[in-house]
Amino acid sequence: MAKSKKIVDRMYEFDYFSQWLGIEKVMVDKGHVILKMKVTKDMLNGFGIAHGGITYSLADSALAFASNGRGVQSVSIETSINHIKPTREGDTLIADAKELNVTNKTGLYEVKVKNQDGELVALFKGMVYRTGKEWKL
Repeated sequence: MAKSKKIVDRMYEFDYFSQWLGIEKVMVDKGHVILKMKVTKDMLNGFGIAHGGITYSLADSALAFASNGRGVQSVSIETSINHIKPTREGDTLIADAKELNVTNKTGLYEVKVKNQDGELVALFKGMVYRTGKEWKL
C-alpha cells in the first residue's frame, strides 16, 4: 500500500488539473482510490448546476490514480459516464474507484461518484492500457 500512495502522490504533484479542481486524496490502495472535491461557483453551467465535465474529470482522475497505483504506468483507452443526479455549488463529491478486472495489458474500473449525502450522482466506467513500464520512485 505504501508504494501505491507514493505513486499517486508523485502523479498528483504534476497533475495541475486535479490540483486546480481542488481534488483531495482520501484513500489510496492498489487498484482502489477514494477522492473528494467541492463544487464551486466557477464549475457551474448555464443551468446553475455543475457542468458534466466536473464529475467526469473527478472520476477520470480517480481512474488514473487507482490503475497506476498497481505500480505499472497505465493510460485510459475507453471511458464512459452516466450522469444520474445534478450537483450544485457547495456539494462535496466523493469518487470511489475500484478495480473490476486486471490483466497484463488492460484494467477495467468502476467509479461511483456520490454527493455528501451518499447519493449516487454519476457512474463512470474506464478501461486502461497497462504499458508494462514500472513506476520508478
